[in-house]
Amino acid sequence: MRESTGERWARRIVLSLLTLFVVAPLYVMLSSGLKPLRDVQGPFTWLPSRVTFQPFVDMWQTVPLGRYLVNSLLVASSAAVVSVAIAIFAAFAISRYRFRGRQLFSVTVLSTQMFPGILFLLPLFLIYVNLGNATGIELYASRLGLTITYLTFSLPFSIWMLVGYFDSIPRGLDEAAQVDGAGPLRTLFQVILPTAVPGIVAVTVYAFMTAWGEVLFASVMTDEHSRTLAVGLQGYATQYNVYWNQAMAASVVVSIPVVVGFLALQRYFVAGLTAGAVK
Repeated sequence: MRESTGERWARRIVLSLLTLFVVAPLYVMLSSGLKPLRDVQGPFTWLPSRVTFQPFVDMWQTVPLGRYLVNSLLVASSAAVVSVAIAIFAAFAISRYRFRGRQLFSVTVLSTQMFPGILFLLPLFLIYVNLGNATGIELYASRLGLTITYLTFSLPFSIWMLVGYFDSIPRGLDEAAQVDGAGPLRTLFQVILPTAVPGIVAVTVYAFMTAWGEVLFASVMTDEHSRTLAVGLQGYATQYNVYWNQAMAASVVVSIPVVVGFLALQRYFVAGLTAGAVK
């Protein structure tokens, strides 16, 4: 169907409004990071009276932002890698094999997404504290404990997503690999995984983003040394002042790894790469 003039203008207006809705907060964040503190605390202005990069320098001294950045990178990367590694094997087994309890396991994995995360906060806290007292393994207020915490809600979703993606891969690939003498693991690593790269990347990005911006568990399960960026940004609000310009500058810096990751991996999000795989 050919698009009419009214439909074309309606589409342009809607897209322009959506673009403005997305870009306006980003502009306010960036411009506020380039303003002196008195400009941010005063009446709002779209343009700074004086552009200064001092907030981008001072933000590293006001709070230990570097340590928070390292903690976030380590925790989010570890949670994403471990979650996807486990999910690949679990999803392959569910997608390609029929075994007793398969349906129950799939329903259980999916049902965990129905519960709000706050329900798991107190049980995990008690488990970590009691485990530390009994065995000396300190999971509370540690990066390892926070990584395990994020696995509890990123892993089920990762399994569910990869099962759906593996199901879309033609089984003829498996059969062709078996004819060539490939076993299950060889089929997984040499046939399924290269074909499922877009799905794996999408799940990895989801798991990373879930851990990168999480606040609730990070505010309870960490201390000053294991604190992540999502919680550490609160340090710009002190008892006597709120350094809004430094907080906005830090928010810009925090957003850079996520933006760079999306730009680097966006080509893997193209759907339909498995089309025509069986010839």
